[in-house]
Amino acid sequence: MDGLNAQEQRELQGRMEKKQMKEFMTMYSRLVQRCFDDCVNDFTTKSLQSKEEGCVMKCVDKYLKGSERLGQRFQEQNAAISGQLPGR
Repeated sequence: MDGLNAQEQRELQGRMEKKQMKEFMTMYSRLVQRCFDDCVNDFTTKSLQSKEEGCVMKCVDKYLKGSERLGQRFQEQNAAISGQLPGR
């Protein structure tokens, strides 16, 4: 971003923020769909049964922990690769 003027930097920042929001919404949508499909089985009532609610909570927790761990590993790999590049 060093070679960009202030306007270009703001434009790039805006695009990056939109992309991050889109990625977040995609992840959230996948999470909702997956946990719903795995946990909700009874459609005879308008609210979740306690068994379904517990399943959803565990599903969300597991998904978020998995995503966090994946992000950490990705950062570790990037750091290792960056340390191996010449000129650094």
